[in-house]
Amino acid sequence: MVSIMRVLAAFLLLLPLAAGCGTGGEGPVTLRILADSSLTEVMADLTAVYRQSHRHLRFRLRLDGSQIITGELDKGDVVITADARSLRSPDEELEPARTIARNSLTIAVAPGNPLRVRNLVRLAERRMKVVLGPSTGPLGRYSQQVLASAGVVVKPRSEEASARAVLSMVRSGEADAGLVYITDMKWAGAAASSVAIPAAQNVTVVYPAAAISESPHRDEAAAFVNWLAGPEATALFNKYGFQSP
Repeated sequence: MVSIMRVLAAFLLLLPLAAGCGTGGEGPVTLRILADSSLTEVMADLTAVYRQSHRHLRFRLRLDGSQIITGELDKGDVVITADARSLRSPDEELEPARTIARNSLTIAVAPGNPLRVRNLVRLAERRMKVVLGPSTGPLGRYSQQVLASAGVVVKPRSEEASARAVLSMVRSGEADAGLVYITDMKWAGAAASSVAIPAAQNVTVVYPAAAISESPHRDEAAAFVNWLAGPEATALFNKYGFQSP
């Protein structure tokens, strides 16, 4: 009888330990977010807010030009690009996309606009050092649409990988002007100024987000994408100058 009681006591002592292994053994889930670099600041805020109600989640952000991150789908759980064309992929790679925000372009110039750039036509002048986004990515394609709508042909000094790279060239004085997303000007601060592009010549930049089908955390990724398209996330996008989806 004594030995049976000892066995029973030992078994009861082990029950809490076994239960603990079952509920917490997997640890937190890390969602890997591949996002266009124009979303750098807002993504930090979005993930922080989402974690407040999803404490088991962690986020790892990979921010770069859309044409770069879409080549790394095997390294992510969610992908967010700056146009729908960049998100084109075989059906088995991505879940249905949701539009989560919109944007538009502006002309970035040196602080105070010393060359007095007033419109897109000025960018066609031979002496102007203009940089654009890559022709293979959203920013470059949007830029060509804007220039075409104004009847302007620009030979860029260089094509940079992202809007942030274009803006860095203007901020450093290596370029006189560049086309970037309006929201990037908040990041530039006093180191650059901007010249508005008339609405009739501008474009609507669309940000689609999708869960990656092969993600080991596809359910969590899909839930995050759905949240990004909802009112709480939209309010945060608006705070950073993005337009509602």
